[in-house]
Amino acid sequence: MGSSSRGVSASGSKPRRLPRRPASRLAEHWTTIDGIDVFYRESPAPSNAPVMMHLHGFGLSGRYLLPTAELLMDDFYTLVPDLPGFGRSGKDPNSLDVPDLAHAAARFLDERGVEKVTLVGNSMGCPVILEFAHHYPERLERAILVSPAGGLHNQPLRRAMGQLTKDGPREPARMMRVATPDYLRFGVPSTVKMFQALTKYPTLERLLELRLPTLAVIGSRDPLMPDSDRVREVAGQTDNHLLLVVIDGAAHAINFSHPGELAHVIRLFMADKPIVDDPDSPGHASVYEIHRGTFHPPASEA
Repeated sequence: MGSSSRGVSASGSKPRRLPRRPASRLAEHWTTIDGIDVFYRESPAPSNAPVMMHLHGFGLSGRYLLPTAELLMDDFYTLVPDLPGFGRSGKDPNSLDVPDLAHAAARFLDERGVEKVTLVGNSMGCPVILEFAHHYPERLERAILVSPAGGLHNQPLRRAMGQLTKDGPREPARMMRVATPDYLRFGVPSTVKMFQALTKYPTLERLLELRLPTLAVIGSRDPLMPDSDRVREVAGQTDNHLLLVVIDGAAHAINFSHPGELAHVIRLFMADKPIVDDPDSPGHASVYEIHRGTFHPPASEA
């Protein structure tokens, strides 16, 4: 397989090229996974740094994850791929569903020589993480689920579409400049097929199966999530290392809209420290935890 910056595509059709302008400080590359061209971003962190890979949501590329990933790139060896079928990456001739994307993520890590990883997902990226954990539990260090989507609350399809419609005006206006090209590239047929697969995915069942340190982050204004009481009730069904945090005022695309707050929470979680507001961001959205699993260090510990 191997990776490169440019060259002939895996299909042998047209050359694969990098964007004219890098979207962040992360380096941009191409590689090939199962005969499909995969575009990804990579940090120059030392090879001995913990590995953290960010997985994007439905219809989007990894580009909108870059604000948070860039803030964490000096602490972790950071990877942000466009999964097959999304963004700049090539499409699989067969439609991909959540398990297929989880296996593709594992093979991408194989290509990068990564044995164990912490995965950070947003929206659809969270079910992909849960499926990855189901098939490759020994490879997952920690799971970070930001605005997890899928399951009963997003069914049927028309309900999920309505939730997305409500979310749009709650996101920063600049998000549209990032999301629109991705959605157009993804296409209507892929949208319908992937949305159906996502809304039918057993997100709750997979979440309750997890047996590893897990951080879930939700926005108080996210129409795709149940209310906080229901979320707290679900969290109480497991004695897992589940830490549940709310970012006040955030909607669904937290990785894009609130990168400072999210990166701060992730650092605290990775260091097993209490969740507190970021002292370097006074006046910004507040963060607070609403559930701490029994296997987490007590919140009072420094």
